Amino acid sequence: MKVIYTDTHHKHNPPHQFNVDHMGAYSETPERAHRILEALSPEHQIVSPSSYGQDYLLRVHTPGYLRFLENVYPAWEARGGTPSGLIPYTFASRAMGHILNDIVHSAGHYCFDPQTPIVSGTYTAARASAECALTGADLLHSGERFAYALCPLPGHHASRDLYGGYCYLNNAAIAAEHLRSRVAIIDIDYHHGNGTQAISYDRPDVLFISIHADPNRQYPFFSGSPDEMGSGSGVGANRNYALPTEVDDDAYLKVLQSSITSITDFGADHLIVSAGFDIYVNDPLGDFGITLRGLNQIASSLASLELPTLIVQEGGYNTDDLGKCASEFLAGFETS
Repeated sequence: MKVIYTDTHHKHNPPHQFNVDHMGAYSETPERAHRILEALSPEHQIVSPSSYGQDYLLRVHTPGYLRFLENVYPAWEARGGTPSGLIPYTFASRAMGHILNDIVHSAGHYCFDPQTPIVSGTYTAARASAECALTGADLLHSGERFAYALCPLPGHHASRDLYGGYCYLNNAAIAAEHLRSRVAIIDIDYHHGNGTQAISYDRPDVLFISIHADPNRQYPFFSGSPDEMGSGSGVGANRNYALPTEVDDDAYLKVLQSSITSITDFGADHLIVSAGFDIYVNDPLGDFGITLRGLNQIASSLASLELPTLIVQEGGYNTDDLGKCASEFLAGFETS
């Protein structure tokens, strides 16, 4: 399986984030991608992403949002902002708010949490992440059965004009749009893919399935309920499975099988997997009980769909075992 990778993630490395009630260590570190690359390099072909214009991003994200992401840090820096990054301290109520003329203060319009700083290289790294996913989609177009986009930054919490959860551009949604086919996206990250859901919520041609921790107890809290089924012509094309703590391999695979049935019934031409390894039993940000063997079985089950499949990296924060998680997951596809 070809692995699309760029070391551009070095450009986004905030020193800290706001954690509940204090400033703490930033979890989305460049070390994550390094550990995965170290584990995969001996047996996989590593390819660099191609370059793509902004038009590919505009198919998913709004022009104003992209202008904000590209220009807000220089504006922040020009007025004496610290290199530690821009974190909004006031958040807009979208129902009654409006976009401000001041780009720095507009961060509270475009951001939904205080744990996702913007630093000097954020937009560059986010663009590189999207280009990894777009390159993966093109590999499927060229006949590859599987491709793995080792994105510098995750994307599944980003919607058309909102960032948060360490996500700025929605890599999976951008790839789905580029595939220009009937696409199923299954998000196995520990946290609900609220951004991907928002982007595809009214679309009948994109099936979105998310298997995640119950939002009553875990981030992002305000989306991911099983009664969120889509809207308009997209009703029925959105499925959420909210799971309890310490769910084990067998229980997870049972839910996954239901998802596979839904994908089969949908008649997808391509599959995108938002792969978050924070479902792993020893992940510091999760509380599931999925083992390395379980990750392999999840991948094998998804491979049984026999669809051209793009794997897009999302979360996963146990840097000691992250490479093993990725290796086992990819092996589940390759040996199926």
